[in-house]
Order: sequence, then structure tokens, then C-alpha cells
Amino acid sequence: MGTMRWTSEQMTDQTGKVAIVTGSNSGIGLEEARALANKGATVVMACRDARRGESAADDIRSGEPAGTVEVMTLDLADLESVRRFADAFKERYDRLDLLVNNAGVMMPPASKTADGFELQFGTNHLGHFALTGLLLDLLLATQGSRVVSVSSQAHRMGAIDFDDLQWERRPYKEGASYGQSKLANLLFIYELQRRLAAAGADTIAVAAHPGWTGTNLQRHSGIFKAMNPIFAMKPWQGSLPTLYAATADDVRGGEYYGPGGLFEMRGFPKKVDSTDASKDEAVARRLWEISEDLTGVSFEFEPSARKAAKPAEAKLAS
Repeated sequence: MGTMRWTSEQMTDQTGKVAIVTGSNSGIGLEEARALANKGATVVMACRDARRGESAADDIRSGEPAGTVEVMTLDLADLESVRRFADAFKERYDRLDLLVNNAGVMMPPASKTADGFELQFGTNHLGHFALTGLLLDLLLATQGSRVVSVSSQAHRMGAIDFDDLQWERRPYKEGASYGQSKLANLLFIYELQRRLAAAGADTIAVAAHPGWTGTNLQRHSGIFKAMNPIFAMKPWQGSLPTLYAATADDVRGGEYYGPGGLFEMRGFPKKVDSTDASKDEAVARRLWEISEDLTGVSFEFEPSARKAAKPAEAKLAS
């Protein structure tokens, strides 16, 4: 894929597909949910604040999309909420074509999640790790399904400090902590893809980043607020790399998409590269094991033979 000017108008028809977009009440998450619904998908907007989620859903519905949107409550900074969401989703839906791990917090003051994790690592990485693991059975049972995690150029400044993942020993640095969480997103997606491939699964794992997009994610950063009017793309533009990763036919597992312009800050989607640190398989495996321990969620990659038998059994029973 070169520097073609791909927009969501060119997205393939999503009718019959079920998608979850986390953090979709504003910013690029809202635009991802809107674009998928416009192309016919059933979109579950997984939002921490149900009231703001409903207002965003009404905004999408006012455009009379071909698909539907539904709001379900999900607080990624609370593993109990993640479990409740996964259970409630499975009660309502028997398939999951697309899980977009979009929600995130960026450079807040030092704070902790409900489970005592540092807020950025706990929300951006561990919350989505747990969510993906709890929904993996549905993803594996849905042909052609994808997991897309939204990382950031900040992953380039990130390092995984296994001696102090939660910033309990070092003085807390918002930027370095954000970088660690965004590096963790890539390590997770690349490792997830390796495990899916090893299990012979049809599901793929892909990553994307929005470049420089003006959203309220940056409300804690004065410099971003000052520069956004000059440099930042609009959220609909920032959503394009994620939407491309989520729907385009030429996307392969383990790929990473971002804007194609200067320094990947803006422009139309293209395949991009990430740091050597993001591709370190030993670090990825260790992070995976620690993440399973911290969240209590382990991933079950069931054999595809059992998976393939499911739809046939359902038909026989009916």
C-alpha cells in the first residue's frame, strides 16, 4: 500500500459485523464508531461514562447510519468492570468481528486504577489486555475477526521497566509512563499475533496510531493544547489508520498503520514501522506473563477443529 488517499468512504461494507470500540464517546473513537456504523456494522460503544456515551451515540444516530450503535459501560481502569462488560456483551452477542482497543489516558497526574495499578499502564495496557482475553473465545469463533490496538508515536520514547512497572520506586514521569503504556500496546499486539498464528487461528491482531490528532486526550498537556490548532488533524482524519487496520482487505496480522505524511504526524493511512524495542520477543513474552498474573486473565487459544465444529452443531440442533 503506497500513499493512496484512503478515507472511510472507501471502507468495505460492514453489514452483519459486530464491532466494539472502547472510549468511543469522543475523539477518534467516536469517529471510528461513526464510520463503522455508516458502513452497516453493529457497533458497541464501550464507554466509561454512559451518559456521555449515549449523547455520542445520538450524534451518530442523527446521521441515519446503515448500521446501529449501542452504548455499554466499560471502565478499563477497573478489572471488575471489564469482566462485567465482557459477560454482558456475551449475553447479547454471539459473534465479535472487530475489537478496537482505542480508549486511553494520556499524561495525567500520578494516580491509580481501582486495582492499584499506575493509571496509564493499568488503563492503556492492562485493561485492554484483560478485555481482549475475556472476549477471545468470541473472536476465535468469528471468521475473519480482528483485534486492533491504538498505540502512539510516544511508544518510541517508551521502555518497559520490569522492576518498576507501576512507578512505585521512581519519581513518576507522566510522559515516560505514557510511552511505556503505548510500547506495551505494540508488544501485546505483536505477541498476540504470534500466538494466534501458532494456534492456527483465523483472527488477526493489528496496531495503528493516529499521528497528531487534536482530541481531549491531550487535556493534561499545555503544549499540545497550544499547538493543536496549528498542527493537529481533525479526529475523523486521525481515525483513518485505525479504520484501515480494522477493515482493509490487504491488512495482515502483526502490521502497524499510521499517517503517511511527514514524521507520521498527519496524512492518509499507510503501513509504518515501530521501534526495535516493540519487536523484542523476550520482553513481549515476559510482559504477557506478568499481565496475565496482574489481571488474572489467561488467554485460551482453543484448537480450530473444535471452533469449526460449533456452527455445524448449532445448525444440527436447530
